[in-house]
Amino acid sequence: MTSVLYDAPGPRAKRRNIIFSVVFFVLLALLLWWVYTVMDDKGQLEWALWKPFTQAEAWTTYLLPGLADTLKAAGLAMVIALPLGAFFGISRLSDHVWVRIPAGAVIEFFRAIPVLLLMLFANEFYSRYTDVSSEDRPLYAVVTGLVLYNASVLAEIVRAGILSLPKGQTEAAHAIGLRKGQTMTHILLPQAVTAMLPAIVTQLVVIVKDTALGGVMIGFTELLNTRGTLAANYANVIPSFIVVAIIYIIVNFILTSFAGWLEKRLRRSKRSTGAVLGKDDVEEMNAAEVGGSFGTGAGGTI
Repeated sequence: MTSVLYDAPGPRAKRRNIIFSVVFFVLLALLLWWVYTVMDDKGQLEWALWKPFTQAEAWTTYLLPGLADTLKAAGLAMVIALPLGAFFGISRLSDHVWVRIPAGAVIEFFRAIPVLLLMLFANEFYSRYTDVSSEDRPLYAVVTGLVLYNASVLAEIVRAGILSLPKGQTEAAHAIGLRKGQTMTHILLPQAVTAMLPAIVTQLVVIVKDTALGGVMIGFTELLNTRGTLAANYANVIPSFIVVAIIYIIVNFILTSFAGWLEKRLRRSKRSTGAVLGKDDVEEMNAAEVGGSFGTGAGGTI
């Protein structure tokens, strides 16, 4: 059986793949054994170092509050960056130069600056020119830095997702009388979302992990920051790093699993039913938009 990308492996290739797989797993087992022996020799596997994680105090005082702050900052950044990135991504595809060029400049500017530098700048800005309290300032700075950087990255993801669609989609929409705004809203974006979802989820995972930068540099009490306090109190630096790493893996696994489920659901819901958009349907869509615009204008006059 062959594929578009490669031919089916023959007997030699199958034997070679089996040998490579066996060698890889043997080397992986040796590496894990070496790590285990080194940690055991250094006393990092003693029960006294791991016991705090079986008690409620370590979780309720340090890890769970830190995880809550991590998810809060990441959630706020996602909610703000996604629509902002979609806006700038679509704006960069505009036919109007006065829209396309400024949008491109904003995207390239913030995408070129490291997210940590944006956090530090935002923290200094809030400290000097706003009344944000010192307790809330790290959260504001982390969210601002994450939004500015990731919105610019998401804008490029949106633009690439729309451009990846076949050109015939746009031509067919124009042929039946749809305007560019209608084509973008009803034809291109619904299809592009499914294509963009894996890249968007990857960026959301990056947002979750980048919250740790705020804990290291500006004192934001996220998960990695509270781990330092926990390790100082219980003298279990290595075990605390391992536990926090496992928590990050679980959170990101849940996020990617949900995205995979959502992508499959979107693909199933967008399967073609064979219906054809006719002239009457287009006229109805145009009439609805005109009516909505007239109602908005009338409301403004009143």
